[in-house]
Amino acid sequence: MTENKDPKTLEGETVDDDEENVNSEKILDLDDVLVNELGQFGRFQMRNILLVVIPIMMSAFMSEYIFSAAAIPHRCRIPECSEQDKFEKYDPDWIVNVLPQTSSGFSNCERYVLLNIESKGSLDNCPAALFNQTKITSCDEYVYSKDNSVVYDFDLGCQDWLRALAGTLNSLGILLAMPITGYISDRFGRKIALVVNVFNLSLIGLIRAFSVNYSMYMVLQIVQTTLGAGTFSSAYIFAAELVGPKYRVVTSATLSSIFATGQVILGAVAWLIQPWRYMSMALHIPGFLVVTYYTVLPESVRWLLSKRKYLEAKKVLETVARINKTQISDKSLEALINNSRASLNHQAKEKSGSIVAAILRSPVLLRRVCTTPIWWITTVFVYYGLSIDSTSLSDTIYLNYILTCAVEIPGFYTAVLILDRIGRRGTLSSGFFFSAICNIVFVFIPNELSVLRLVIYLLGKFGISMVMTSLYLYTSELYPTECRHSLLAFSSMIGRIGSITAPLTPVLMEYWHGIPSLMFGAMGVISGVLVLTQPETLGTKMPDTLAEAEALGKPRNTDRSG
Repeated sequence: MTENKDPKTLEGETVDDDEENVNSEKILDLDDVLVNELGQFGRFQMRNILLVVIPIMMSAFMSEYIFSAAAIPHRCRIPECSEQDKFEKYDPDWIVNVLPQTSSGFSNCERYVLLNIESKGSLDNCPAALFNQTKITSCDEYVYSKDNSVVYDFDLGCQDWLRALAGTLNSLGILLAMPITGYISDRFGRKIALVVNVFNLSLIGLIRAFSVNYSMYMVLQIVQTTLGAGTFSSAYIFAAELVGPKYRVVTSATLSSIFATGQVILGAVAWLIQPWRYMSMALHIPGFLVVTYYTVLPESVRWLLSKRKYLEAKKVLETVARINKTQISDKSLEALINNSRASLNHQAKEKSGSIVAAILRSPVLLRRVCTTPIWWITTVFVYYGLSIDSTSLSDTIYLNYILTCAVEIPGFYTAVLILDRIGRRGTLSSGFFFSAICNIVFVFIPNELSVLRLVIYLLGKFGISMVMTSLYLYTSELYPTECRHSLLAFSSMIGRIGSITAPLTPVLMEYWHGIPSLMFGAMGVISGVLVLTQPETLGTKMPDTLAEAEALGKPRNTDRSG
């Protein structure tokens, strides 16, 4: 191999290698270099993981609407009893005289009609004789038991669907963030994408703390996630891309656990700082520190290679070798660069190939394309739904949320332990079925057995967390290289339907308490069955071609043996 150290050659500015010469070089990719020379997991990889801890935790803070827009107890304000403000005493002694009784106390949204009597009651005494207790009317104004939610500040009593819309807009913004972050990441680099997303997340979150009405709050909710929700994916790339294949699944579980830890911190901060405006400030101000990462984080090697910035990629790889106390040979560097250049030329020639046409030509692939998005919708719907609904389990909403998020961590690592033992299909289907059973059983446990209810609820979250860790890997292994990224992104994007609808599930409890849990259970059963219709991929090579993807799960043909 002829070595060429000219910078312009490395940058791909003056050299256009003849394709035959490129093909004669050793075919080498980044994973080969990590395994054989740089080290699959060393100090450099550990440093990157530690650097992205704050951004990944901050990406969990986007769910703060669970507390800032939380439902709070409210009732009708009764002007005839001299009530003038929404902060009057919530449960005075005379409250049974003016509000209809319910199984949980008194009505939140209805009151008795006033009789045509000119006398009025007082804050100390409001007799039943003033009201016609056979006629009921809706509330015009409200009194609240707490003031730590936008429901109090913006007077959203009995407007649960409007209140829950904040969560739906949050998830819709995450969906919109995908193409925006993808464009910034591909055009300007992964490092810029991370810093811009965290800055937007922090700035808009801070501004939202000063919302003057609910419309402003909701607009900023969707703007924040649209411009900042790429934080997790950008941070994930930095942490995982230079980890060798042997440690990639464990690293994925670790990064997911960091996100879960961020959710736990969110619950703790909301518990300690209950006024929602101050809570939002406390969560988002530290994010501005991540702007300094621009001078600390190296750019993504894979992005540099894809943009033909070979000299910069070479410097990053040499830095990895220095920090890991390993080395990378000039021969490997040239082979890696030449292989990247050949791959880019091949992609340019093959761009006209249609993924849609390939799918339509293959009944096997078409069935998978129709199946995997259902898994993603179920997983995301149940995962976020259980987190959001945990605040309604009991009065200890903060502790319930913290426990529901913390139980994800053992779920992630349990999946890591069994994925290579019982297989991808077994792990996913058992996770779906286990979570579904727990959610269905939860519906029929009496409220008096609060500890048992909590344990079963947490086990349901444990099961879906196992699925969350395994789903990305299994989906990737089912599709061929030529369309793997596109179809994985498609499944993930469709899965966002689950996160968009999950914030609305608490409102369904107004009709019957078991509706959300039964929905979680039914969808889990359906997805668990659908997983069993797909082949096992444990121990198989990831398919490069459509034919290899179709052959998954089938006995090897004689011409493919060995």
